[in-house]
Amino acid sequence: MTKIVVFQSETFTGEQKNRLDELGSVDWYEGVPASGEDYLAKVVGADVILSSTSGLRESYPALKDVFVAVPFVGVGFVDLDVLRSNNVTLSNAPGVNRHAVSEWVICMIILLLRDLYPAINRVETYRKDAVTMPPLTRSLADAKVTILGAGNVGQQVAKLLKPFEAEVEFFNKDDDLLKSVSGADIVVNSLSSNPTTLGLLNKEFFANMKKGSYFVSITAEDIIDDDALIAALDSGQLAGAAIDFGNTVLVGDTENPVYVRMMKHPKILATPHIAYSAEKSILVGNDVAIDNIEAWLDGRPQNVVT
Repeated sequence: MTKIVVFQSETFTGEQKNRLDELGSVDWYEGVPASGEDYLAKVVGADVILSSTSGLRESYPALKDVFVAVPFVGVGFVDLDVLRSNNVTLSNAPGVNRHAVSEWVICMIILLLRDLYPAINRVETYRKDAVTMPPLTRSLADAKVTILGAGNVGQQVAKLLKPFEAEVEFFNKDDDLLKSVSGADIVVNSLSSNPTTLGLLNKEFFANMKKGSYFVSITAEDIIDDDALIAALDSGQLAGAAIDFGNTVLVGDTENPVYVRMMKHPKILATPHIAYSAEKSILVGNDVAIDNIEAWLDGRPQNVVT
């Protein structure tokens, strides 16, 4: 009988647990492993492992002859060549975070354009006399938005922007990057991290953006030249930015040095890798991971990255 090991059992619904129980003998573990050694001890003899990054990140080089399903998108924390050499097949769950991440993007765009953050729970009055009014801000209506990357998140952002009557364009890998952003009021970065995108958003990129525009990013920070971004904000080339730092070692980690640097800047709205964090992301991620396990056992693998 197929042996399946599942971590963070508390995130699975009763229906999801029943689906897995029907596939073999399942060892259920609440929470995440205490260490890589704990992870390896709990997966001894497993044919299939369903887990988060915790434990897997530290111990994946020691895994052999096993199918691993993760309920999320990013798998950059593993060396795929090592997994292949150990006959470890890894599947991920592309697109499961598109709803939550896209909502984060829309929220940040509105906060930036409408300058709402200083107005929330404000004590000091905007009005100094009978004629002075709060500062006029931008609307999304008719705003030009360029989305870098037309994947699951990029497409969902475009879909959500439509009711706001914004003008949306996509940048794809064969397009002229500088030309695609030169007229945009807002640039949304949803590019995936790979050798072709590392450091892509550099000094030249930010200098070529429209003066007074906004930059919003939800992907790995190694795509962005931090110094160039801050220089563009300080010079007034950019009016503001919002970034969810996707390279933090732990989700929600507020000690990440890049996050700490960015969150202290007055023109940046920074969050510590929580854009994806919504109940729906977890629910859909678990469903896709189970789909991947069922497909693997049925001899029709899907969403395989090794």
